[in-house]
Amino acid sequence: MRAVVFDEPGEEMSIEEVPTPECPPDGVVVETEACGVCRSDWHAWQGDWSWVGVESKPGLIFGHEPVGIVQEVGPNVESIEVGDRVTNPFNLADGSCPMCQQGHQNVCEQSVPMGFVDFSKGAFAEEYAVHAADTNVVTLPDDVDPVAVAGLGCRFATAFHGITQRADLGAGDWVAVHGCGGVGLSAVHVADALGANVVAVDLKQDALDKAVELGATHTVKVDEVEDVPREVKGFTPRNRGADVSVDALGIAQTCRNSVRSLSTLGQHLQIGLTTSEEEGEVSLPVDEVVFDEREFLGSYGMPAHEYEDIFRMMDAGTIDPGAIVSETVSLEEVPETIASMGEYDTVGIPVCNEF
Repeated sequence: MRAVVFDEPGEEMSIEEVPTPECPPDGVVVETEACGVCRSDWHAWQGDWSWVGVESKPGLIFGHEPVGIVQEVGPNVESIEVGDRVTNPFNLADGSCPMCQQGHQNVCEQSVPMGFVDFSKGAFAEEYAVHAADTNVVTLPDDVDPVAVAGLGCRFATAFHGITQRADLGAGDWVAVHGCGGVGLSAVHVADALGANVVAVDLKQDALDKAVELGATHTVKVDEVEDVPREVKGFTPRNRGADVSVDALGIAQTCRNSVRSLSTLGQHLQIGLTTSEEEGEVSLPVDEVVFDEREFLGSYGMPAHEYEDIFRMMDAGTIDPGAIVSETVSLEEVPETIASMGEYDTVGIPVCNEF
């Protein structure tokens, strides 16, 4: 089969003929219909995230936001059949650890990041395999467009889980989203769907314009203001600050700005992973956090059972993940699309749908 194959950090990737994946006894093999192209792919292509144990090795196949049709089912699988249209979270669980048993499969003790390790290759290929299918694989509703939901594996799911499950967000609350790439725009859209007032923060005007389309009520263009947290607070009643503030980018500046945009008792939600500049470490205004009793939360992917909440909101017309898809590309265009993400040129979510 054809696949985009990684060789060395920062070097152009190529389309190669590789063996088709073997079906795990507890897993499935899926023919790829669509796969989101994520900035996380760019980080892995650059060789980032060694500080969290991710090491991109020659021969790796990226692609962790897949949708496809099941071609083969392992003998130990009970809930998935050949012909099902499916998706899955990028952070695959084994289903057996204490976290999994409590419903927190996204933080499984044996979590496997699909498309970032050589023993769970990704979906920038004609076919891909998923282990522990009864835990990880989700059957899509019949009327769902594969391209529209190709961001559910990572960006939209991470934002949805963070906004709906990690943060305590209600209608009328104030939310600031720092960084309006794919995951940030997803956070804007979900927060708006829950009835929040959303302040979108970014350097790029086209990203802010897209955020407004998706429900942002106010915007802050970072290079036009002296103090981002003060601007965010200025939109809120009595300048008190945001009830929830999201860092959807992961650089030191956005993380600190997010924490400092909060109200008393506010919640910071960290969705973006850090870059090679931070290597996982960011200095924060700790005394402000203490004095105002602010919270610092993380959101990492989403357990498969929460997809039903997304599908219900889609069916009700409350959310539309497809509204964040910016373009479709072919498998041949994936290497260039990933490389361009270093310049933050992409608005929304690009999706590969030609294999």
